[in-house]
Amino acid sequence: MKKTLGYIQETLGLQITASQIPKSYMDKLPIYINENYKLYRTDFFNMEIILAELKNEEELSIQQTEKQVKQIKNLLNQKVVVVLENVQAYNRKRLIEKGINFIVPGKQLYLPDLLLDLRESYTHPKTKQKNETLLPSAQFLLIYHIIQRHNKWKLEEHPFKEIAQNLGYTPMAITNAIDNLKYHELVEVHGEKEKYISFRYDRHELWNLAQQQNLLVNPVIKTVFVDEKPKDLFLLQSNASALPEYTDLNPSKQQYYAIEKTVFYSLQKRNTLVNPNEYEGKYALEIWKYNPLMLVGELPNKLALVDPLSLYLSVKDSRDERIEMALDQIIEKFIW
Repeated sequence: MKKTLGYIQETLGLQITASQIPKSYMDKLPIYINENYKLYRTDFFNMEIILAELKNEEELSIQQTEKQVKQIKNLLNQKVVVVLENVQAYNRKRLIEKGINFIVPGKQLYLPDLLLDLRESYTHPKTKQKNETLLPSAQFLLIYHIIQRHNKWKLEEHPFKEIAQNLGYTPMAITNAIDNLKYHELVEVHGEKEKYISFRYDRHELWNLAQQQNLLVNPVIKTVFVDEKPKDLFLLQSNASALPEYTDLNPSKQQYYAIEKTVFYSLQKRNTLVNPNEYEGKYALEIWKYNPLMLVGELPNKLALVDPLSLYLSVKDSRDERIEMALDQIIEKFIW
């Protein structure tokens, strides 16, 4: 929310604050509204506004968003603005068509209720798409396809619904992920009743294109240090703990582990983490945007390691020359 308030100040010159809505407001709303959004109250041009920050943008459904925004607006008698960290061009267009107030910090502020529409300058779609990254779920599918080349279960042989069931996503998330890959011209979709995908390039070409267009993102949201590993939870080694197993890099004293974001936030909510902090601890937990466990099922190693391509993306911005050399080894081994 800090980023959103900063964007509002930058674009409109308004220095506003936001606070979570009071319990009396929350009690008026259906449970699923509170599960899907973080709701904040703010004053905007002397008008009380509800900022509804979507918790999981991979589940974005314009039809559902329209319905839920109307519910919030009617039940709380307040204007509602949806806050999205990153939204693809085709969904932005649909939000505008529906007249839904929304803010994408750093990119667009569209408030038809207040007669405001401020946005970044857009170029030709072919140029613009290179400035947008893949959704985490789309990147997951791309890496799965590349890394699991010897797996008997292949993405291209199964309809959307089966892909969702097998990989732990909802059908809506997989549909959005594939739309995202199609938008970036990495896949084609075919079929009528049941839809299938086919990747448009060989695996190494897919990786190179995604890299050249800056489509791939660091899977790590943030790193939290703890004094004890979460109990009864299987975790994969990551970062400097995984690199020595894939490359010639020497082992690190700091122990790194990858944990999927919803699992981490569940542990955090239950207060089961021991001394969580941003600075130091025996174990470093990297919170991932997608489930690292789903990418390693058929990899030919017996060690509990994250997949090499996600590992590459998680450390590629390091300025350590040893890590840069190790990354070259990963690409040579797993892409070519």
